[in-house]
Amino acid sequence: MDSLTQLTFGAACGEAILGQKVGRKALVWGAVLGTLPDLDVFIPLGGPVNDFVYHRGFSHSLTLLALLSPIMAWLITKIHPDTKRYYCGWVLHAFIVLEASVLLDLLTIYGTQILWPFDTTPMAIPVLFIIDPLFTLPVFAGVLTTLVLRRNRSLGHRLNSVGLFLSLAYLVWAFGAGEFVERRVKEKLARQEVSYSQLVFSPAPFTTLLWRVVGIEKDRYFETYFSLCDKDAPLFVDFYPRNLSLMAGIEEHPPVVKLKWFTRGYYALSTVDENVVMTDLRMGSEPDYVFRFKVARLNDLHPNPIDDERMKTNQDWRRLAWVWKRIWNPMPQT
Repeated sequence: MDSLTQLTFGAACGEAILGQKVGRKALVWGAVLGTLPDLDVFIPLGGPVNDFVYHRGFSHSLTLLALLSPIMAWLITKIHPDTKRYYCGWVLHAFIVLEASVLLDLLTIYGTQILWPFDTTPMAIPVLFIIDPLFTLPVFAGVLTTLVLRRNRSLGHRLNSVGLFLSLAYLVWAFGAGEFVERRVKEKLARQEVSYSQLVFSPAPFTTLLWRVVGIEKDRYFETYFSLCDKDAPLFVDFYPRNLSLMAGIEEHPPVVKLKWFTRGYYALSTVDENVVMTDLRMGSEPDYVFRFKVARLNDLHPNPIDDERMKTNQDWRRLAWVWKRIWNPMPQT
């Protein structure tokens, strides 16, 4: 999730766990710990592809963060010695905030290595877009209320709990919506005789009312959208080539191997000028994808490996207006 969500959700959890005992310290440390796992973005990992595929790695390990919790509690009581009698409460505070931060990231499409080091597979249960106002606003309002109501901490604490409850209730809705979308889309694809070997679903930007679907079938992929308001309207499915022939001769090139592993098969290749570009099909939308990397250069039509380089992202923000219209109208993509 985005940094604001992680910070405010951590603060809300911290306040709910220990706020009535240690005051605003619980909220502040909740914000700090909620942000901590994502600070791995500042660690150079050896190149653009490495930075991409190893983000949300060891720093998002449920095991490692569980072991870190008592250490963080000890550090907090050293900084605030007047709270030493609440050491066990601080351990619970650190454990829940750190683990919740990682589990929130798990609910986006990116991929999180929650079982590191026992299993380094990037896992994802994509039921939230990386920024979702309906999830963030309740906890943000609860935290803000707690900060404002200094003289009535009891009321602030209760309102923070209400905000936390509303955000968690929204998560339940998102899981239910994801299950419904998967079932309905598979039914429609079968009815329209669209074949696939892999299929992934993720919410469209800022909403769980519209979902993006990407399917893989050998040397091509397709993109379609399904809205909870579509009812029995057919899916408008657009097909595109994966250009797997461009991988000939660079199959063992480390950036290619890593991208194949991290994307779990949801990738395509293309040419830009004289370069071979590998694209993660899960994040973005056709033709504007967030993660695209130069991995080879064409020489007499044969790709030669090069040092990986991330291409600039060209996001067309006008598509946000299309997202809003598509929620209510089952129309073709334009």
